Amino acid sequence: MGINHFILALISFTCLLSFSTSTNAPPSLSDASSPTSSELYDMIGVMSESPSPFAFDGITLESIDNLLSILPSGVNPALQQICGNTDHPVECIIATMPFLDEKTPIEPLSVLKAGIEAMDTQTKDALAEVTKLSMDPTTPKNVVPILQTCIDVYNNILNSDQKSFEAISNRNLVQLSTELGANVENILGCDNAFKQAKLESPMKEMDAMLGKIISNTLTIGVDMVHF
Repeated sequence: MGINHFILALISFTCLLSFSTSTNAPPSLSDASSPTSSELYDMIGVMSESPSPFAFDGITLESIDNLLSILPSGVNPALQQICGNTDHPVECIIATMPFLDEKTPIEPLSVLKAGIEAMDTQTKDALAEVTKLSMDPTTPKNVVPILQTCIDVYNNILNSDQKSFEAISNRNLVQLSTELGANVENILGCDNAFKQAKLESPMKEMDAMLGKIISNTLTIGVDMVHF
């Protein structure tokens, strides 16, 4: 199977794995006035959960390690090893590969930079989506302030991303750890705002993937990068 096909399959698999909905889902924005007793999941906690066994590409897998074991030879073994030490190894590979060219040495620092770039890209996509929703005339008026909170959250993440790059340039591990850690808290802001309003966040799927990228960059930046 070609690498491009494999990555697309992985993305589809990841979406199915992470974002399956329950039968007691909170109301959508179109029903924003209706209360709900269902709790929105904790973004970071749920991200680490996966059913076992599960099927992927016709193969039954008992764990995420089994999934990593069938990655094609096109995925650099060094990248597999680094991502394998994160909480979300598959998402780590999916997110960083587009930002690692063939000439880039695969080491924790280069993978961290790629992860921050992936985080930046995902955040900009989320920001564009939430801004569009906030300007949509059909969006309930009581939801617009919540969406503004999400906009603030994504801008904070983008700001931390730039400070993280500055910390890398300055070889400042303390600043790097601070900025990467701040994003772990930042990413929960949007979901928490909807949770307080007893609504389902329209950004939860994008936030889930973004949260995994953030978690992985923190692990790599704190545990693996040494200046």
